[in-house]
Amino acid sequence: MASPEFSADLPRRDFVKSGSLAALMAALGGVPITGDEPAKAADGTLAVPKADPNYKEKPVGPPVKMGVIGLGVHGREILTQLGRLPNAPVTAICDSYKASLKRGSEAAPNARQLTEYPALLESPDVQAVVIATPTPQHKDIALAALKAGKHVYLEAPMAHSIEDGRAIARAAQALPATQIFQVGLQFRENPQHHHVLKFFRTGACGKTATASAQFNKKQSWRRASPNPEREKALNWRLDNATSLGLVGEIGINAMDCASWYQDALPVSVTGFGSIQLWDDGRQTPDTVQAVLEYPGGVRLVFASTLASSYGGEQQIFNGSDATILIRDNKGWMFKEADAPLLGWEVYARKDDILSEMGIALVANATKILAQGKKPAEAASDTDSPLKYALEKFVEHVNEGTAPAAGWKVGFESLVTVVKANEAVLKGGRIAYDPAMFQV
Repeated sequence: MASPEFSADLPRRDFVKSGSLAALMAALGGVPITGDEPAKAADGTLAVPKADPNYKEKPVGPPVKMGVIGLGVHGREILTQLGRLPNAPVTAICDSYKASLKRGSEAAPNARQLTEYPALLESPDVQAVVIATPTPQHKDIALAALKAGKHVYLEAPMAHSIEDGRAIARAAQALPATQIFQVGLQFRENPQHHHVLKFFRTGACGKTATASAQFNKKQSWRRASPNPEREKALNWRLDNATSLGLVGEIGINAMDCASWYQDALPVSVTGFGSIQLWDDGRQTPDTVQAVLEYPGGVRLVFASTLASSYGGEQQIFNGSDATILIRDNKGWMFKEADAPLLGWEVYARKDDILSEMGIALVANATKILAQGKKPAEAASDTDSPLKYALEKFVEHVNEGTAPAAGWKVGFESLVTVVKANEAVLKGGRIAYDPAMFQV
């Protein structure tokens, strides 16, 4: 049986030596320059290069016929983002709830409408499947889709339990290289996060001291229905038996990003959770904190509340020389007063963020320059992380390349948040056994 409606109402100092200053400056989004030294215009200001007349966009691959299973709020957003891709026609959609199916058809009017997912998987008109059902339903649908030979994009978290996730990971591990399995860890396929990672990994921030992340949005997570049975299905996120809570359903991207940037898995997690606003009979806390400890003593503090929207979504990595902030698909570097001067920073664009001067880190700046635009002006012209992830999925299908968010990191992120949610519910510390992360 396909899903009920899915509820989702809901970022070395010496690395400059290895590349040209022009390329680095473009990447920073500051004043782009054309040689080893900044070019000067007649008035003495730094010159901006002209558009490259030979620049060509990467060719769009052939169409990949898509099927989407699970047409709740997030499933319909997936349909919207797929509709913005030139080579991802949606040929079939599926949901057991006819009202959701009807709403989904508005975003995919040419798609075949189905109420049972096996019929979608049997369709020769579907090459790739996006699974956006409630988390506990992932295992059976994902295994069936992989067995049917479909390429699979599975929303994160992979499953509701480590055991279910391990079963999916094993099936994906055994796939031929030409069959793609990608987990919806959106930061892993986001050019902004890949761009910031370069600065983090090369030591531009110095020694990492701590990291933090948050997701704040005032919303109840509760969906209303005149049918009690339907209302229960809609509100699966509010039941501990079916939900991994805020840390699992929302925090997984931030926690995965911390592990990715540090190239390490956590060794322990300490959690706290409470109901601060939405005292409506739910089980899952509406306010949580989870502290992940990594080798060497670096900790990530993840905090999230449904009682306030202040601060929104952001990630911070604090280093001895600089701090990196990622917010709204943009990134900045904030230098310490005693940090050595980086050779390129005097030319970089700087923004005032809460009275702190941040060096803007702009992804895709080389492409922006080639198109005759200025990175500083185009920095806000970014697509949603979901669109980037789906776009990369289609690219991986066409090119047969391995996704950045494959079965291994998908499973590791699942183990991380399952134990983090357990820590939140018990209000204590849990140690990760390395064997937990083994498929």
